[in-house]
Amino acid sequence: MKGLKIILADDHRLFRNGLKTLLSTYLEDCEIREAVDGRDFFDVLATFEPDIVFMDIDMPHIDGIVATKRATSENDSIKIIALSMYGDEIYYYKMIDAGAKGFLLKNSEISEVIEAIETVVRGENYFSKELLLNIVRNLRTSKLSNWKAVDLSDREMEILELICNGFSNQEIGDKLFLSKRTIDKHRANILEKTQSKNTAHLVMNAIKNHWIRV
Repeated sequence: MKGLKIILADDHRLFRNGLKTLLSTYLEDCEIREAVDGRDFFDVLATFEPDIVFMDIDMPHIDGIVATKRATSENDSIKIIALSMYGDEIYYYKMIDAGAKGFLLKNSEISEVIEAIETVVRGENYFSKELLLNIVRNLRTSKLSNWKAVDLSDREMEILELICNGFSNQEIGDKLFLSKRTIDKHRANILEKTQSKNTAHLVMNAIKNHWIRV
């Protein structure tokens, strides 16, 4: 991918420098701006329109959750990928509700970072498989509440399970011998029926409410 504009919002200089170096190596002609906290992020955003924002959750002054919620409320097309070392799923839920389009653990390989960028730039959501496994592991030992019945067809439940297992629309279509366009329509219907804001939100809802068994 060429010419991407990226903001790195993280209060750890070493992490920012390392990620910036890697992105500059793997992405051609990318322009990267840095923010040391949520307040600094909005200063950068005032004069710079990013294609992607990497947002740390735990930052001083304005944390990543508040910054993401404010940024997406002001511009619902902004594409924010959350970065975290947290093992507590509550932070992921809050970032989803705030409008994040993707999630990565800070120990992710650069290949996964690039995959996340490409996926989110296409308008899809990226959900780290390792992160999903961490969430599932935590939920297995948690008492879940707020169960909700959803009126999904058998086909929609089948597609929902594949979504939650990380398959793209094209991959789901190939598995079910359906066109990608058909899967796109099913996914949109599932999002509407479950009142999910995006695919990441859908995955969280499905796991939290036991709509599927992961």
